[in-house]
Amino acid sequence: MADRSIEKPTLLSLDDLMAMGSDAPVEIINGELIEMVAAGVLHAMLGANIVGVFRMYLPTHPIGAVMQDGATYLMFSSARGLKNSFVPDVSYIRNENVPPGWNPEKPHPGAPDLAVEIVSPTDDPEEVQWKRRTYLQKGTQQVWLVYFRLREVHQYTAEGVKIYSQPEEQIDVEALLPGMTGLTLAAIFDLPAWVNMED
Repeated sequence: MADRSIEKPTLLSLDDLMAMGSDAPVEIINGELIEMVAAGVLHAMLGANIVGVFRMYLPTHPIGAVMQDGATYLMFSSARGLKNSFVPDVSYIRNENVPPGWNPEKPHPGAPDLAVEIVSPTDDPEEVQWKRRTYLQKGTQQVWLVYFRLREVHQYTAEGVKIYSQPEEQIDVEALLPGMTGLTLAAIFDLPAWVNMED
């Protein structure tokens, strides 16, 4: 989640967004077009660790789909004027929340059931929290903020926040993925010895 503002236009339409290309590295945050800076190898490895646990579970429990980066959610914005368009680092949607006839080559019109944002040191804390609140307001059941320097995961739901800080703590995903195990902080932060997360 490493962004930088490039301009503040009038609200873009879905057609405008699609004209940029399905892989355009942009988000729309409160009507403002944001160019997403490549987050780097550490983000990719942490995201892959989370996705890896999901992919051990989903083949035997085909109740949804997990995506790492690149999946765009319009957060129920009007296609004629997009107020928000988010691209979480990891997202999960349950089968029942896939719109009938939805073309996965296009953005999802709603919100993910789970959004994971890996927070960069350069991210604006107020913007991070604004996005977190917007996810929950639009129906996302859980938002995880992953702080790699702290080695913490902050799990937000409509009821509040739980902070995981101990390596063997198991993140509670029972509401979304019944019976899934193995998603501990140790699994999320399982990185090669040459990775220095303090820099």
